[in-house]
Amino acid sequence: MCNFYAARAENATLWDAEGKEYIDFAGGIAVLNTGHCHPRVKAAIAKQLDQFTHTAYQIVPYESYVALAERINAIVPISGLKKTAFFTTGVEAIENAVKIARSHTGRSGIVAFTGSFHGRTLLGMGLTGKVTPYKLSFGPMPNDIFHVPFPTVTQDVSVADSLKALDLLFQSDIDPKSVAAIIIEPVQGEGGFNITPPELMTALRLLCDEHGILLIADEVQTGFARTGKLFAMEHHSVEPDIMCIAKSLAGGMPISGVVGRAEVMDSPSAGGLGGTYAGNPLSVAAAHAVLDIIEDEKLCERANQLGQKLMNRLNTLRGGCPAIADVRGLGSMVALEINDPSTGVPDAARVKQIQDKAIEQGLILLSCGVYGNVLRFLYPLTIPDEQFDRALDILANTLTT
Repeated sequence: MCNFYAARAENATLWDAEGKEYIDFAGGIAVLNTGHCHPRVKAAIAKQLDQFTHTAYQIVPYESYVALAERINAIVPISGLKKTAFFTTGVEAIENAVKIARSHTGRSGIVAFTGSFHGRTLLGMGLTGKVTPYKLSFGPMPNDIFHVPFPTVTQDVSVADSLKALDLLFQSDIDPKSVAAIIIEPVQGEGGFNITPPELMTALRLLCDEHGILLIADEVQTGFARTGKLFAMEHHSVEPDIMCIAKSLAGGMPISGVVGRAEVMDSPSAGGLGGTYAGNPLSVAAAHAVLDIIEDEKLCERANQLGQKLMNRLNTLRGGCPAIADVRGLGSMVALEINDPSTGVPDAARVKQIQDKAIEQGLILLSCGVYGNVLRFLYPLTIPDEQFDRALDILANTLTT
């Protein structure tokens, strides 16, 4: 996306190879909730580096992996006995969650939502509810994956519409008794930061219970304080059976995980799950540090404070920028939707112009949305107030000029 190369970075600041400074509102695509090179993350990695870098956990285990799994089990919003397994990338967590669900239920069908993003592997593409660029020219897609509309106000899709489509799917395409799992993001990431309405999540839980279907929450992007709670499912009154985690778990180090009810997680046979680098010890050490930082620096509260300040500023700009179609957010998972003010048509070109202007002024922004017309904000939650205010001034300038 950027026409420069990174040379170094610290917290919310990134410097390119020519020494130019940028405020990073991309966060490595939601990976840096604790910022670039947090001192405690660096120290944890350095300490582990002096001990060992790799054994392959399924060959020679290590205590830090078990301790991290115990910590995750203790904090996820799933009641009862839980188990966690670690992998390397977000899409690995998604794929393994599907494998676990299929193994546990003996069924193959998976239901996902339009606008969803679940990764770029073959199964991940199949689950993802957006064609360009993720599925374009990469077909055919895997079988037994079905999509229903996700409720979005700007696309005139209600919760009732989504549930009606799901009922029609069960009548026309797949028997619910053949469905292993329904997978959903509590807040859609690539789809445009669309927030799952509580009434939809509650209805899905009831449907899953009725038909013996597992509910998978994809918390890869929403997890680890971004939405103002440690996990976005904490905003709901119901629980998933399985959760997928990754991205900001380890402050930039590659690690992901699947956590779920113990009887579900135990379903695959020995050797059915794993990976050479799964639960890499350097990443595990970083993850322990990240969990400490989130608690000690009160980053859930910080996410709510920063997100509210951002949304207030964006809403004050609406009068001077008629292209703003919607401002929405949960904690610091905030989105700005841009449409052509004369036609109401999604305006991806305008979003690209805003991004380009922002880069010129030293602010890195990301877009998203099915139509590419949404700006999303993924700043480190550790960003200093003065720098955050400066970024908002740059953003305001790009929107009103």
